[in-house]
Amino acid sequence: MDVDLIFKIAAVGIIVAVINMVLIRSGREEQAMLTTLAGVVVVLVILIRKISDLFDLVKSLFNF
Repeated sequence: MDVDLIFKIAAVGIIVAVINMVLIRSGREEQAMLTTLAGVVVVLVILIRKISDLFDLVKSLFNF
């Protein structure tokens, strides 16, 4: 397993958590929710790319 992937996801999580706390303390709950949602989307895009790479590898392995 690629350790860089875990670090990327953890970095996105930490950044989103900090931004979320700052926005909630300043009274902007709506922007905090949107920031959290954007962080989830970024992580999903990263994971979808890796899953796509996995499917390409399996496809080339079995020559389909």
